[in-house]
Amino acid sequence: MKPKGKPNDRKIRVTLDDGHRHKFPQSTTVGQIVRALGKKVCHEACAALLDGRFADLQTPVEKSCRLRFVGLASRDGHRMYQRGLCFLLLAAVRDIYPGFKVIVHHSLCKGLYCELTTSQCRSVERVVLTEADLEKIKRRMMGWVEADVPFVRKEVGLDKARRLFRRDEDLDEADLIRHRPDSRVSLYQCGPYKEHFCGYLLPRTSCVRNFDLKLYPPGFILRHPDVHDPDHLPEFVDNPKLFRVFLEYGQWCKILGLDTVAALNDIVAQKGISEFVRIAEALHEKKVAQIADMIAQSPTGAQVVLIAGPSASGKTTFCKRLAIQLRVNGYWPLMISLDDYFLERSKTPRDESGEPDFEAIEAIDADLFNTHLRQLLAGRAVTLPRYDFHTGGRTEGPIVRLKKGNVVIVEGIHAFNRQLTEAIPEGLKFKVYISALTQLNLDNLNRISTSDTRLIRRIVRDSRWRGYAASETLTRWPSVRGGEEKNIFPYQEDADAIFNSALIYEYSALKPYAEKALRRVGRRTEAYSEARRLLYLLSYFLPVESSDIPSSSILREFIGQSSFDY
Repeated sequence: MKPKGKPNDRKIRVTLDDGHRHKFPQSTTVGQIVRALGKKVCHEACAALLDGRFADLQTPVEKSCRLRFVGLASRDGHRMYQRGLCFLLLAAVRDIYPGFKVIVHHSLCKGLYCELTTSQCRSVERVVLTEADLEKIKRRMMGWVEADVPFVRKEVGLDKARRLFRRDEDLDEADLIRHRPDSRVSLYQCGPYKEHFCGYLLPRTSCVRNFDLKLYPPGFILRHPDVHDPDHLPEFVDNPKLFRVFLEYGQWCKILGLDTVAALNDIVAQKGISEFVRIAEALHEKKVAQIADMIAQSPTGAQVVLIAGPSASGKTTFCKRLAIQLRVNGYWPLMISLDDYFLERSKTPRDESGEPDFEAIEAIDADLFNTHLRQLLAGRAVTLPRYDFHTGGRTEGPIVRLKKGNVVIVEGIHAFNRQLTEAIPEGLKFKVYISALTQLNLDNLNRISTSDTRLIRRIVRDSRWRGYAASETLTRWPSVRGGEEKNIFPYQEDADAIFNSALIYEYSALKPYAEKALRRVGRRTEAYSEARRLLYLLSYFLPVESSDIPSSSILREFIGQSSFDY
């Protein structure tokens, strides 16, 4: 038997996507491999997938593996860019205003909406900024970029991390990791500053030189490049209606003292979540009732209520709850789902990867829908279709007729697209935009994206009710997001009302179902690294029993046992 060599004498074999194989000493980092192969092989690589597991450039490669490089023009690279940018912002603010705290709230206007406060507590008065303040912060951020300081990741034990956070008076962070199932946590250091991030960062400050700060009272927008164009900032797109909804929901969270996951976990651990579930659901019901009143009082006499929003927003349940509130106002609404007007699967357009593209407007039988809508408003009977997601075919549904003086409720991701309602005058339409506009964040710097909320909802729904494994849902998601950017988000500011379907406790409620589906994603699948990312995000939450969730909740659309028929 040959004696084992010293660790630095051992060789590992790295197989690239193109099939080429290379040998390196064991423990060579991903960054060293990038430099050894050169830019021609891995241009702008900022991370890699090692046998499907995500790894930053600091990660040592300990065994032979397949390696795929991750560039900035990818969703993973984009997330790394955003995290690095948030760290730059924090460092600049601490340099200039040592007593101020940075809070990164949510995505808005092609950037991240941020605020400064004077202490840890988010409920205190916000710091009022000026253009001069932002320019000073921006210059300091650029100073960090030009200094080319490394973002250094270190693994530390939970107890040590909590001591560090308490020393720096970062109490939210100390509380956040208290319920972590792992024994260690990653901390990033940039100069004298240490922070915890839910995910990897780029290697150096010089990698995040494309950004801007735009005053957006009472805070500001941290502008960053789009995912597919890391070298340029996109055109600024204002979202005033969406922003008002975020502010309203954020204020409600502050009133309850539930604006971070740590606060939520404390309530779950103390067995007090039932009351907060009831309050959150009551807020939803109140908002639905207000929208029903707006429709009933429409000055133009709305006859068609259009409910639009991105995938997994909870449109179907919202429509059913809205119908009940409209009945309180004297209406007997007729509900129609655009999903039932999908073309036969063999006729469904395909996306770039060859998968059925249900997000494309061309996937809807617009001619049939327009015909049915005209007939209904004319008082004629119509046989509605029913689409079967398991077989990919349509069957005949119920025969319906619209009662005089009542309204049709139409829900679907393309409901605002005029192509689908071209026969109906604009004055007869009332448009409601719905999305899960998440306001609960992990902590001041680690936000929870609205797209992740909807993705987790969709994974649960698809795996439980539509016959799709989590790997299939994850693989389709980039196409879904592309369709939303093209077909849904441009119309959101056209809404007469916006409903935020996010529930403050929903990650805790979805956690058991989502984890079960995500753990089935195989290591060799394309979706493996994304499944692990979502599992890591869910690991920050303590679970909530489904028995606490009312049968009329929007979440029942995804987990089951709803009082509504679907």
